[in-house]
Amino acid sequence: MSKHDDQAGPGKDPAPMPFADDGGVGDYEGIPFGARRKERVQVGDLAPDFTLPDQSGAPVRLGDFAGKTCIVLYYYPRDNTSICTAEACAFRDSYEVFKDVGADVIGISSDSVESHQQFAAAYQLPFTLLSDADSEIRKRYGVPTAFGLPGRVTYIIDRQGIVRHIFFSQFASEKHVAQALQALQSICEEDT
Repeated sequence: MSKHDDQAGPGKDPAPMPFADDGGVGDYEGIPFGARRKERVQVGDLAPDFTLPDQSGAPVRLGDFAGKTCIVLYYYPRDNTSICTAEACAFRDSYEVFKDVGADVIGISSDSVESHQQFAAAYQLPFTLLSDADSEIRKRYGVPTAFGLPGRVTYIIDRQGIVRHIFFSQFASEKHVAQALQALQSICEEDT
């Protein structure tokens, strides 16, 4: 897959390993974690692990999905705005397709647990929404801002915790679902 301004395809696949530990221990391609901090997560990187509360307040740890399922991790600016609602509903409408290809969908914004609970209920969202209230995880992943708003970025993470695809588009929310499905289908073809 070629690289474009708003997407990056899979590069050289590193050996499977668990999600990146931000505690500064471990090793990735011979470089200790914490020895180099990039400005943003890139294709081929281990997805940084984190734990955040979901829309019911329960803690969700990204690393708990390792070895079980692929992850569609999408960052969005804010609950109940027109573009974010359209994006969430597009993921909802394709949710069974994501499940059929072995992926879980997780949305993240800086909205509160209570806001996520209301948003998920109002639009019957079947997937997890995580509250990154202090934007710590957004900053750790290097999600950019665009036009003064928190960025809209989708990461496809494989079962080994490797970021395989990244898509950024602030206003073309419907493309995030199509890009995610295309990347997952490519991963599935590689696995067969």
